[in-house]
Amino acid sequence: MQNHCVVPNCTSGKSDPLFRFPYDPERSKKWVEKCQRQDLIDKSPGQLCRYYRLCGKHFEKSSFYSVSQSTVLKDDAIPTIFDVPSQPQNGQVKRSRQPVRPEETDKEGGKKIKPSPAETAEKDAKTVPEEEEYKEYLKSLFEVLVLLGEKSIPPTGPGDSKQDGLGSSNFQTLLEYRMHCGDEVLKKRYDANKECCSSAQLNQLIEVCEKSIRSKLMEEVQQNGHFSLLTGDLVRISGEWYLPVFLRYVDQWNCQRERFIGCLSFEGNGDALAEKLLSDLTDKWGLDMEQCRGQAHSFSGTHFSQMRRFAAKLKERYPTAVLALRSTRPLNLSLANGMALSGVQLVMSTLRRIESFFSQSPLLQLELEHAILIFYPDKEEKAKELKEICRTNWTRGNDAFEVAGDLLEALLLCVDSVHDNEDMRWDDQVTHNALEISKALADFEFVMALVVLKNVFTLTQAFGKNVRGSAADAHFAAASLKAVLHSLKEVSDNIDVYHEFWNDEAVNLAAAMEIPVTVPRSFLRKHQSDSGAVRPETHYKEHLSVPVVEHVTREMNELFCEDHMKALRCLSLVPAVIEQYKSTEPDEENVQVFKNDIPNAGTLSAELHCWWVKWSKKGKGETLPSSLHDTLQLADVKFFPNMLAVLRLIGILPTLALEDSCDVAYKRFQMYMEHTPDKFKSKSLALLYVNNDVGYDLDSMVEVYMKTYPDREGL
Repeated sequence: MQNHCVVPNCTSGKSDPLFRFPYDPERSKKWVEKCQRQDLIDKSPGQLCRYYRLCGKHFEKSSFYSVSQSTVLKDDAIPTIFDVPSQPQNGQVKRSRQPVRPEETDKEGGKKIKPSPAETAEKDAKTVPEEEEYKEYLKSLFEVLVLLGEKSIPPTGPGDSKQDGLGSSNFQTLLEYRMHCGDEVLKKRYDANKECCSSAQLNQLIEVCEKSIRSKLMEEVQQNGHFSLLTGDLVRISGEWYLPVFLRYVDQWNCQRERFIGCLSFEGNGDALAEKLLSDLTDKWGLDMEQCRGQAHSFSGTHFSQMRRFAAKLKERYPTAVLALRSTRPLNLSLANGMALSGVQLVMSTLRRIESFFSQSPLLQLELEHAILIFYPDKEEKAKELKEICRTNWTRGNDAFEVAGDLLEALLLCVDSVHDNEDMRWDDQVTHNALEISKALADFEFVMALVVLKNVFTLTQAFGKNVRGSAADAHFAAASLKAVLHSLKEVSDNIDVYHEFWNDEAVNLAAAMEIPVTVPRSFLRKHQSDSGAVRPETHYKEHLSVPVVEHVTREMNELFCEDHMKALRCLSLVPAVIEQYKSTEPDEENVQVFKNDIPNAGTLSAELHCWWVKWSKKGKGETLPSSLHDTLQLADVKFFPNMLAVLRLIGILPTLALEDSCDVAYKRFQMYMEHTPDKFKSKSLALLYVNNDVGYDLDSMVEVYMKTYPDREGL
């Protein structure tokens, strides 16, 4: 089924209703004649009704039962409103609202006698060639597959496809329903082969569907110029690791967009893996990396080195692909996730467990709030604040470590109470999960790591919040980076002093929670010979405090390099930011970072000055655009081609948070991975589900399938 109007160059939008071609052969023929689509003339009324649509723009108001709604056509409605070229006169093509009616004459010049509907249908049935019948059969299969994929319904579910084939699957059930509704081609295929589609053929259909959708996405992205390459956390599908890949770009309507373009196999190590990933992107998927202007990656500590090597290889091959922060994850959490230190990973895994545990039931949330009141009996405002925070996804916030430090004692009391289960309120699984969290919280390695992370990330917390905030906040963050780096260097130069403070804080907290101060057991097992000589304070300095500070400093320098900061400073072009700093004209040096990608570098200075003058004088009662999105939507921006190019390039920076309406792909992918059972997860169907707004062309899918699998044996 097509989800767009068949009329060439029709400008219908999503709000315009689409109507099926009529089953009646005579009316169906008239619709085709009016559309002047020569390729549809040989289609049967059944094919036209099933696969093609005409939008409401081509019907007079009198064709609808309700003029105000224009959603229900009358039974005899015929389209009459078209804007198609008529015959050229004097070398020019005139536009006509009505198509020229073809003369209905027979070979002898007499009036053509129209056959009856029954005769037409019989003739169509006899003249449909085998090739067309095969295409229609494939279309039916693809239509059912797309329908299931868009709704995230596994085609092979609910039964186990390995045992039952497709006999009890969702896919087979829908095919049978179509046969019952009169799909003769499917019924004929079933009668001949005792099945409509085998498991192997379904896998082929899914593969072709993935290729077709990705091809359409690539065309869409690359038509709009530059983009940034983004990757998500590794996912496990069918026992193998895959790397989710997204592209961020600005579309033809100057709206920021992100698209999920698929998952790359993440098998291998070192340079070989990096080369393979790049090869798959360019050679297998056909992505023009010369247009890439940014890159950002999400990863955990175990895969940090591999992803960093891939990022370095990408930057080496394509120098304009600047490494940046991924806006979907707060800075502090992103920095912590990249550390392979055992204590840091213990904190991160425990935070994830805490989030999962308390999201199970509101009663568990109430239990935590009760524990907070016990530990803050004389601080009502603090207790109220913490209770409010606990009702949010605080473990995913930029201040997660600070909040965890404030809640630590209450958390331990809460999970211990749940595990004791004195009033028998919780089931065995809940009490077991509570015990696992309790063991982690009562480990001194966890306490020490949390204290170190909380104190180090205090230096980057405000910067991380601002860089993902409004245009004015992100612009301010770019100006404050030097101060953040200076603070980190000061801590690094005096790490002995700072670690002593952190160690005392952790020891005092552990004493209050009755936790013994120890060296991690994993370390002692590896160093049994000299385990007695290891002092906890020295151990955590060498294996925690120093590496954490070094990692954060190094990552801040790499994620926020000079070119990246210049691009962020270009947010000074947003009108509200100009008005805020109206005494200071935007620095042309920052804009020069885009000099190779703007249409006319020679006029940049003059155009920049005119842009500043235009927005620095705010009219009385005038509200200026305060976001990059609103600035790109300005009608006047087209008169400043260099400014428009710069604003579009800023729009693809991975660091900047997207408008809610633009940040759909990542959220839908997360939903698919969280809600789809492991045995039904598919990288191909994930692509179909996430990109459900892409206009699917079943005809092109059929053509690709027939070229890829020309052998029809068994079909």
